[in-house]
Amino acid sequence: MNTTVSTPAYVEPVIRSVRVTATPARAFEVFSTGIGRWWIPTHSIIPSKSPQVSVTIEPRVGGRWYERGEDGSECDWGHVLAWEPPRRLVLAWQLNAQWEFDPALVTEVEVRFDAEPGGGTQVTLEHRCLERYGAEAETVRAGVGSEGGWSGLLERYRQLVA
Repeated sequence: MNTTVSTPAYVEPVIRSVRVTATPARAFEVFSTGIGRWWIPTHSIIPSKSPQVSVTIEPRVGGRWYERGEDGSECDWGHVLAWEPPRRLVLAWQLNAQWEFDPALVTEVEVRFDAEPGGGTQVTLEHRCLERYGAEAETVRAGVGSEGGWSGLLERYRQLVA
């Protein structure tokens, strides 16, 4: 009897970065506590299909990352793994391949805020541990790495910071 458990093959993380004309502290604040100002409202997973009115990252390790609908309903997306202003933020992304909250699934979104010589901040986002999606990993990777995913979201964020 073979009792070997196979581990999913490594999947390259999605890495995206933007340069913003702000200090690392300001860039961190707009990304984290200001996420509701730049998140695309149609990127919502509220089961009631109520229009999204807010996205929140609670500013502490263990804090919730969630959205709220117009009808008051809430839907978790994950939680805060590391809160290190103004340098770094790590979030647990707990959405499955069907874009539903799954408490058993954890991928990670790390965002780093590095001061640039002469001013500004390089903001680098890495969405990793995508192999945890198993057979759906490459499909999820393509989605979160697309213009409709982190690329487009970071562009909206960059515009708001500017």
